[in-house]
Amino acid sequence: MYFHASPIKGIEILEPQISNHGVPLIYFSEKRENVLVYLSNAVEKYCKNTGFDYAGKWTKWGPYGFNKDGTQRIEEYYLNALIDTYKGVSGYIYAVQAIKVSDFQLHIPDAVTSGDPTPVEYCEFVPDAYEAILAAEKEGLITILRYKERSKAQLEWVERTIREEYENAVNQPEYRHFIEGKFPFVRL
Repeated sequence: MYFHASPIKGIEILEPQISNHGVPLIYFSEKRENVLVYLSNAVEKYCKNTGFDYAGKWTKWGPYGFNKDGTQRIEEYYLNALIDTYKGVSGYIYAVQAIKVSDFQLHIPDAVTSGDPTPVEYCEFVPDAYEAILAAEKEGLITILRYKERSKAQLEWVERTIREEYENAVNQPEYRHFIEGKFPFVRL
């Protein structure tokens, strides 16, 4: 099966969208647990919660990587990021048996793309993304690197990376608003 997550209810046909890669694609994972991170976007949620007026395309916040064994590792880059982003957020996991796989190479474990509209075969309602993520961690399907578990070197890397992200986000006011709110050190 191939899985795709969305906060949008009632999707019957998944349509290719322009992504961070600039190509109209539908992103799927062969692992259900790997799409849980897409049930909420920290940037969009923070901006809406703080009344930031924005009508453009939301920058995606991808707080994950993969362990050497290919298991997804969700990472907190600021204190309580998982709770802030996912707690109380509901959404949907859509699934299909087969897709027409595109030639676009992602270099992401267990992820594939399709450039063709794809009819949904199955939909699962997820009442709380945070609880679903914790359940997947408990089952050993994903790991979580919590902010409090980060080493000094990792925290220094986060600060350098976020400062660089902020500098590069000149034309992304919503992303800068998020970074300023979650990482106040960028204003120093």
